[in-house]
Amino acid sequence: MRILSFIGKAIILTSLVCCAFLLSTGLLTAADDNLASNKNIAKICVSNAAAGLGAIAGDFGDNEEFIDLIRSFVEPIRFYPDRLGYFYVYGYDCVNIAHPVQPELVGKDLCDYQDAKGEYVIRKLSEAAQSGGGFVEYYWAKPDEKGEYKKLGYVEPIPNTDYFIGTGVYLPEMVDNN
Repeated sequence: MRILSFIGKAIILTSLVCCAFLLSTGLLTAADDNLASNKNIAKICVSNAAAGLGAIAGDFGDNEEFIDLIRSFVEPIRFYPDRLGYFYVYGYDCVNIAHPVQPELVGKDLCDYQDAKGEYVIRKLSEAAQSGGGFVEYYWAKPDEKGEYKKLGYVEPIPNTDYFIGTGVYLPEMVDNN
């Protein structure tokens, strides 16, 4: 893999440290599963990750090397007290680039994927990202659970790329669609 420039490494590290600091100090807390707090965590973490990845995107002449970096970057990261917070990355064309919790999705075109309520989830996420970012409600499989659960996702574009990064928080409502 290509060696990142010092500035690129500094930007990624700063993004991670900022997010980790806010979570560990309690300045952002989701201990009480407060939706407003969870939304803040999602927005800050996604914004930092998008900015960091976007800042180093130009350091890669080979797109496959950058995709490898994205996958390595999102793989170990978990947040929220229940550790169900993770990052996912898609292309604007709805092809999955990285999904640490459901690696079987990587490389798949999910443009026509519909959730339990018939919504085109990835299309909606892509549209939100292409509009500068935002929150989207949808249903998604919860790790180690059956059925789809209501989820509030937050996405932002990764600057200087055709990708977007997001995360989400599971909400109380569930649709059982064994």
